[in-house]
Amino acid sequence: MPESTNLRELFIEELRDVLHGERQLVKALPKMAKAATSPDLRTALEDHLAETEEHVSRLEQAFELLDEAARTKVCKGLQGIIEEASEVIKENDKGATLDAAIVAGGQRAEHYEMAAYGTLMAWAKALGHDDVAALLSDTLDEEKAADAKLSQLAEGGINEAASAGSEDSEDTEDDEDEDADEDQEANAQDDENRRETASAGASSGGRGRASGGGSGTKSRRRTSR
Repeated sequence: MPESTNLRELFIEELRDVLHGERQLVKALPKMAKAATSPDLRTALEDHLAETEEHVSRLEQAFELLDEAARTKVCKGLQGIIEEASEVIKENDKGATLDAAIVAGGQRAEHYEMAAYGTLMAWAKALGHDDVAALLSDTLDEEKAADAKLSQLAEGGINEAASAGSEDSEDTEDDEDEDADEDQEANAQDDENRRETASAGASSGGRGRASGGGSGTKSRRRTSR
């Protein structure tokens, strides 16, 4: 039987998990901001980077209040979200569509953190650590505000711009398909013209040879006489 874990131990483990996640985001947010085309999105990500650095500081302060070492535990949840966002950035060109994808990745991270901080705050209160709960509450409020800002940017133009870009791409593909069809039709017509020309030439040549052969026979007959 595994050793039973009490709520305080679970609380400390989850704090370490979140600390690792926040430190990962400190590294990831500058890359997301650099990949963004929208100036407003870039500013929002840069602003949240400053907040995330403060979140790390608050967590370290929470460990001091709890008289625990501020060690980290790998946060596989945020690690996966960040890795997916990195792949999207590598696989797509800069533009409105990538901006929409960056917003989506950012909100996945925010929702994960909102759930984590909400749970941690409730546990801190249950354990009588109101001072720690206050720190976690401040961070939770900022995560909610960051999520709301991303929604505002998405609904305020980024999604519309990405949609317009998709329509332009589809129109371009349709035009290319039409051009390809026209080229195929033109090539087919050229082939047909060449076949008709070749057929006409062969027919004319055949008649000429037949005429030449008859004249030769008559000439030989006259010579014979």
